Amino acid sequence: MSPRVARAVAPTADQVLARLIEGNERFTRGEARFPTVPQETLAAAAFSQQPHATIIGCSDSRVPPELIFDAPFGELFVIRVAGNVVSPEIMGSLQYGTLVLQTPLVLVLGHSGCGAVHAAAAMKWDGVSQPLRISRLLECITPGLPERDPAVSTEAQINAAVEANVRWSMNQLLQTPEAQVRLEEGSTVKLAGGVYDLATGRVQLLA
Repeated sequence: MSPRVARAVAPTADQVLARLIEGNERFTRGEARFPTVPQETLAAAAFSQQPHATIIGCSDSRVPPELIFDAPFGELFVIRVAGNVVSPEIMGSLQYGTLVLQTPLVLVLGHSGCGAVHAAAAMKWDGVSQPLRISRLLECITPGLPERDPAVSTEAQINAAVEANVRWSMNQLLQTPEAQVRLEEGSTVKLAGGVYDLATGRVQLLA
C-alpha cells in the first residue's frame, strides 16, 4: 500500500455516495464509462493512491465494486471477504482506508443470493455443519441474523438475512473504540450500507 498525498479538493461523503449511485445507474443501463484504463492513468497511480470510498464487500465473483459502480481506476479502496464480515484483519484494512487514505465514505455492500449468508442461516436455523474454517467465517455472521419465521418464505427470509448481515457489519464498525472516538470528535466519515441485486445489477441503499 502506498502512502497518501494531499489532494486539492476532497469530495464529501455524500458527494462520493451520489457518485457511486450514478455509476451504478450507468452500469444497469449498460452505459459504463470505464471499460479500459489509459496508460497515463496507470503511470500516475504508480506513485500514490487517492480513493474516495472504502468498500467492504463480499468475495463473490459476480459483485466487483469497481464495475457495478462504474468507478474510475483508483477511486475505490476495496476490502472483499465472503459475507462482507468484520474481523480484526478487516478492521486493519478499514483503518488504513479511513485514517491513512482518508476516504470520507465507508460502504458495506451485501448482495442478493449471498452464499455465505445462506450457509450461516442454515447453520443457525437448521444446525447444518460446515468445515472448520468455513464455520468460523459463518460464526461472524450468525449473531446478526434474525430468527426463522415459519410464516415467511425461505427466499424472503434469506433476503432479510442479507440485509440484516449488512446492518450487523455496520453495527460492529460503529461499536469499535476507534469509531466511538471519531464520533465524539465529530468525524465527517460517513458509514452507509447497501445491497446489490444480482438479477438487476442495481444497488439499493439501506435507510
